[in-house]
Amino acid sequence: MTAPILQSRKNITLLGGGAVAKEDLLMALRLAPVLVAADGGADTALAFRRMPEAVIGDFDSISAAGQAAIPAERLHRIPDQETTDFDKCLAALRAPLILGLGFLGARLDHELAALAGLLRASATRCVLIGAADIAFLVPPRLSLRLEVGMRLSLFPFGPVRGESRGLEWPIDGLELVPGGRIGTSNRVTAPQVALKTDAPRMVAIMPRAALGAVAAALAG
Repeated sequence: MTAPILQSRKNITLLGGGAVAKEDLLMALRLAPVLVAADGGADTALAFRRMPEAVIGDFDSISAAGQAAIPAERLHRIPDQETTDFDKCLAALRAPLILGLGFLGARLDHELAALAGLLRASATRCVLIGAADIAFLVPPRLSLRLEVGMRLSLFPFGPVRGESRGLEWPIDGLELVPGGRIGTSNRVTAPQVALKTDAPRMVAIMPRAALGAVAAALAG
């Protein structure tokens, strides 16, 4: 494994190239105060008068003005065209948790690529934040304190089995697979939800109201 570009004891906010509202960035920074930009996300950071600790990517979308405004030692160009900027960032960062903004919404192909990136970097705890939802890869074991009635969708990106407690429709004994049985539109029935999976292939999709609980559980 190559040495990380940035290693932090604090959570990292990773800013992608998609549209991001200033209030969403401020919300993320309260939970993850170290700011990193993925390529063109640097221009968004600068527009909000925030200087990223590092900019990582192939630099095909960051502006020339953005590159000039950021100290050279914070610019980390990785010309590899086989991976996305999101992949490059997850491979280059070490932190208890990464919160990703600007990766969900807008173009569906980019959104799917980001979700697939979560699987490729399964050892990295990362939550993607969209306009209405959050998404993250379910670790082998996860315990969450959630509001009863909250939506908790589970989408498999490959064959995966698991166990659940606190969900209206348990997944015990089921094989979830993209072209077969999936677990979307499940609901929380108890304040404590527990999930176990036998492979890092399940993405949870939940309302943004769950961000605090999810961040605390994943970073802990």
